[in-house]
Amino acid sequence: MAGRVENKVAFITGAARGQGRSHAVRLAQEGADIIAMDLLEPIPFVTYKGATQADLDETVRLVEECDRRIIARKGDVRQLSSVKAIVDEGIAEFGHLDIVCANAGIMIFHEWQDATPEMWDYTIATNLTGTWNTIMATAQHLIDNGGGSMILTSSTAGTKGQPFLHPYTAAKHGVVGLMRAFASELAEHNVRVNTVHPTGVLTNMHDGTQEVIAGMLERHPQLGGMLVNMLPVLISEPADVSNAVLYLASDESRLVTSTMFKVDAGASEY
Repeated sequence: MAGRVENKVAFITGAARGQGRSHAVRLAQEGADIIAMDLLEPIPFVTYKGATQADLDETVRLVEECDRRIIARKGDVRQLSSVKAIVDEGIAEFGHLDIVCANAGIMIFHEWQDATPEMWDYTIATNLTGTWNTIMATAQHLIDNGGGSMILTSSTAGTKGQPFLHPYTAAKHGVVGLMRAFASELAEHNVRVNTVHPTGVLTNMHDGTQEVIAGMLERHPQLGGMLVNMLPVLISEPADVSNAVLYLASDESRLVTSTMFKVDAGASEY
């Protein structure tokens, strides 16, 4: 029985670990070959450890365990030329591109008065400009392929305001704007563009920010209710998001575009 994305090729940013690795493995399990990239460097102000070459190598191992091919490279989504070079190398190897997962992102928690221009710039450059660069480096390849699916990672912070995260919230709302604009313009080429909106996900990003968040909530306990899920789950798993990505990548969602796909345990409605 063929996989749900059999013989498709997926490009995934932030693929060394966390949600990106989970997406790579889930798509590979269903038959896709993978083009993966990650920064593999620390970013100032980020309180959790950055991904490493060893992390990216593990993604390679897990994809190859699925008997699928993978090209994995170090690259920076903040630079269009970096993204384009990796995409072009992957397509030269695999021949085409069907799926794009603009997943790379950072999160810097801070109280509003402690924000700096540098925090703003790093967050916007990675989470918003990085998504734009990913779209710009891949859109023509999807058009040349006769269509495809772009899946842009937003957040619950892309659906409502979140405390201690105003640059992140602005960027994730901006990702929704990119989705809507490109979905409308690329539809004539059969390119579908959607966003996914996870609640908190059990990754290194989550683990590395808990102490910071706890301190802020101790000072501002009235804001804690804005970080609560409707369903009785404290945190989601990367696989929860990857299952949504798989659906949006597959032909099962062939009529789904310009949609905000929430995988947030109801957090955006709470």
